[in-house]
Amino acid sequence: MSIKRADAACLARLAHCDFSFEVTAEATGPFDGDSIGPIVPVVPCYIKSYGFDPDELADYLGRTDRTLFVAEAEGCPIGYAAVSQGWNHYAIIDDIAVDAAHRRFGAARLLMDAAVEWAAHAGARGVRLETQSNNIAACRFYKRYGFVLGGYDRYLYQALHPGTREIALFWYLLLPMKGAAEL
Repeated sequence: MSIKRADAACLARLAHCDFSFEVTAEATGPFDGDSIGPIVPVVPCYIKSYGFDPDELADYLGRTDRTLFVAEAEGCPIGYAAVSQGWNHYAIIDDIAVDAAHRRFGAARLLMDAAVEWAAHAGARGVRLETQSNNIAACRFYKRYGFVLGGYDRYLYQALHPGTREIALFWYLLLPMKGAAEL
């Protein structure tokens, strides 16, 4: 498995991946830096898909304030991480996804490593991202990676999906400050 900067050809090939996941449980809070609270089963389980639009990711190509990394297995794209510079000196993982058939083999970690390295090289003070309370696998991955839960928003998705129980969870990873010894 390898990680590289994406090009236009990668985008078309990524469109063939399955980035959906099965929702079998959800976190209910209370939410704090150490916990996403109790996890309760979702019955019936369902498949969640955010869709994939290569045109949305094309804006990450050839830029200095954002980039797109692609994970490949045997020369075939199997996942991606879109990262950008935020206004508050945090890099933002705008999106990270791995094809369902290629999960649990380390692609997400390699993509996150590349995004964090890019953020550090860009001088970011940290990395932030957002996921939902029903994406338990992602929450567990972020926590294992070293992110802490910094906040949540119970209403972020209400306009899109009235009555949804999904809660936006905001995760943060602090990076060592360059020149911190000089302060």
